[in-house]
Amino acid sequence: MNPDKTTQIAPLVDDNSVGLDNRADERLSAFPSNLPSSASLEKLVDTAREYVKQAKSANTNTAYAKDWKDFNSWCRRRGTEVFPPSPELVGLYITDCAAPDTRSGRKPLSVASIERRLSGLSWHYKQQGTPLDRSDRHIATVLSGIKRKHGSPPLQKEAVLVEDIIAMIATLDHSFRGLRDRAILLLGFAGGLRRSEIVGLDVSRDDTEDGSGWLEIVDNPPSGGGAVLTIRGKTGWREVVVGRGSSEDRCPVVALEKWLHFAKIAHGPVFRRILRDNKNVGAERLSDKHIARLVKKTVLDAGIRADLPEAERLLLFSGHSLRAGLASSANVEERHIQKQLGHASVEMTRRYQRRRDRFSVNLTKASGL
Repeated sequence: MNPDKTTQIAPLVDDNSVGLDNRADERLSAFPSNLPSSASLEKLVDTAREYVKQAKSANTNTAYAKDWKDFNSWCRRRGTEVFPPSPELVGLYITDCAAPDTRSGRKPLSVASIERRLSGLSWHYKQQGTPLDRSDRHIATVLSGIKRKHGSPPLQKEAVLVEDIIAMIATLDHSFRGLRDRAILLLGFAGGLRRSEIVGLDVSRDDTEDGSGWLEIVDNPPSGGGAVLTIRGKTGWREVVVGRGSSEDRCPVVALEKWLHFAKIAHGPVFRRILRDNKNVGAERLSDKHIARLVKKTVLDAGIRADLPEAERLLLFSGHSLRAGLASSANVEERHIQKQLGHASVEMTRRYQRRRDRFSVNLTKASGL
């Protein structure tokens, strides 16, 4: 290699990783502008780019990219630039987001969506070395006003309770698809898992690069044993223990073992796509969207909340209903549920407990009334 030869190192954070425009891309640099050219250095750059992509989940990256694209488009339509970051401009942008557009028929964004967009913009600006001050009064005061005027309690998905999950798995047949979906519902419920955590499971550690956890079947005669899931969730790695059920027909571990055995899966993703003939299992990992569709379909087939119109029932239930179902159905101390769900606080766990007795501590009587 010629020691006098230098090369411009391309930015690590590029269009493909965070959805920046060309002007933003030019402002990014993770290395000095001139370094001796070498194959090993270029390899390091490629590896660092992969780490940049992994800094946020795929869903978060996608959402942030859409936020940035929308903000860029909004600025262009008004003949202004996105750089340097302007709190006044961002304050006007979130004001527009909170207001309906009568010409296009666009509905105002929810407070949660506006806060998410602010997070997306802040993250992009930070990556470019030009941080956006969200505490600036032009942003903070406007956001506070939006919250006071448009804020509402969060809408919670209905929990799938134990009697519901039993009815839901009863609607499934014993084909490959039925075996797989039964294992998904029971494991997702008993583990209190997010839908991304369900589909991210591999059979063993380091089976795939895109996996987010693995499982181990443990035989323990005194307690019956079960499955130990090691999962990388939103708050980091955690261990989820799923014990065997009281009967084989609704035991999550038995359902998991049957699926792995009949589908002949010994390596790689646990839950995979099934070919159209419903007789062969592919190698491709399931999308997390399948979990939501599966919950909705089996809820309808089982006749759960049949007192409501079908459209309302579909809105009430989602993949998160499994996670809320465990928190609402398990009659154990809150700390055990908190650990299983991987919550940092018991307050978050209580939001998932739809059947929690809010009057177990009666301060009215305790005060003497």
